[in-house]
Amino acid sequence: MRDGRTDGTRELGTPAMPPAATTRVRCLVVLNPAAGGGRCGKLAPGALSRLRQGGLDFEVVESRQPGHAVDIARSAYAAGTRHFVAMGGDGTACEIVNGLFPAAEHEKATLAFQPLGTGNSFLRDFSSDGLHHATQALLEGRRRPCDVLRLTHRDGVLYSINLLSIGFSADVAALTNRRFKRFGHLGYLLGVLVCLARLRRRAFPLQVDGEADIDRRRHLFLTFNNSKFTGGTMMIAPQADTSDGLVEYVRWGPIGRLGLLRNLNRLYDGTHVNHPLAGRRGARRIDFHLDGPVDVMVDGEVMTLQPVTLEVLPSALDVMV
Repeated sequence: MRDGRTDGTRELGTPAMPPAATTRVRCLVVLNPAAGGGRCGKLAPGALSRLRQGGLDFEVVESRQPGHAVDIARSAYAAGTRHFVAMGGDGTACEIVNGLFPAAEHEKATLAFQPLGTGNSFLRDFSSDGLHHATQALLEGRRRPCDVLRLTHRDGVLYSINLLSIGFSADVAALTNRRFKRFGHLGYLLGVLVCLARLRRRAFPLQVDGEADIDRRRHLFLTFNNSKFTGGTMMIAPQADTSDGLVEYVRWGPIGRLGLLRNLNRLYDGTHVNHPLAGRRGARRIDFHLDGPVDVMVDGEVMTLQPVTLEVLPSALDVMV
């Protein structure tokens, strides 16, 4: 989608489109055409047309490669833009958030969504009708405060509005992204089944809210959640609240293959937290004591990091949902 296309996209540094006839607040739509295995690029013209017909005043910039949306959002925020729309999946939204922060800790930004990616997990906290719900929220100007998770790791800082996870769930995400992402929700299930066959239960030493004891127990997985869902439909953190000022810390101990297989469906309705080997609690700070880097799943994307501290930035972002 190059300059001159009727979908209104442009690249950074090219002239902006004329204002729409009906103006509220001018938004920057960050479009990731590769999201959802290319699905977003195919559906974007129709989605942009609906926003334009609804009277939204916006311009569009395409994300060309992984990490580009971070640069787009950072440059736009520095230039004075405060209203953003993520047109893609959870990864697109995560990149925008990482472009906004830490600057947006001082002057709040607003993020809206056009969920045309694979998982779109964050929006499921608010509606199962993701695109319609998100479009109406954007056109009606509905917004609410949202906490942001800040992960300090050995080499820098990352921000998240959905979740961070290590262990089995990160293993599944890594495998799914590498081999099965084109299959959508089915691909995630395939990733679960393959990782089930390879099952690993490890210790990830950490402290919660400055408590004296370091938890060195072996676990299947640990997740640190701002919202309830991951993988599109897995309700990993049923008690998570995006605006309560807490990270929902969910763990599942060293369950075996047969036990996990018998309880796999409970990951989808949230009842896994009631399993004798599982647990959950709200926390404000997690301090990690890891010996080296691990795979960390951040809002659907997997990175190899050595986490140090996870903190909550209460109501640091407004989301349109």
